[in-house]
Amino acid sequence: MRSRILFAVLMAGVTYACARPTQPGPEDPAWLGALIAQIEREPVTNPPSSIVRYQYKDETVYYRPSRCCDVFSDLYDFSGVLICHPDGGIAGAGDGRCGDFAATRSAGQIVWADSRR
Repeated sequence: MRSRILFAVLMAGVTYACARPTQPGPEDPAWLGALIAQIEREPVTNPPSSIVRYQYKDETVYYRPSRCCDVFSDLYDFSGVLICHPDGGIAGAGDGRCGDFAATRSAGQIVWADSRR
């Protein structure tokens, strides 16, 4: 009986931890919450959507990887302005405005990942 209770408590904790979405931290700008809310209103993508914070050209930027196939990825500056599409699209090379992003970015940290299935 005791092991069943322990197992139930453990499974409840695991379920809670897996279901709890990652949220932006206090160091992240307010517009990011609005972008996440917009993504959560969209259908689930494969691979699941995410937002990653990087340092790029001595600035904090936010990268949303491509959601599928020929879709561009998005790179935003700290104020939420779309800088470019670093990759994705039909040729997979983005829009050409920040072709050095993958090679020069640093300090990548996942800020949010869609936990929906």
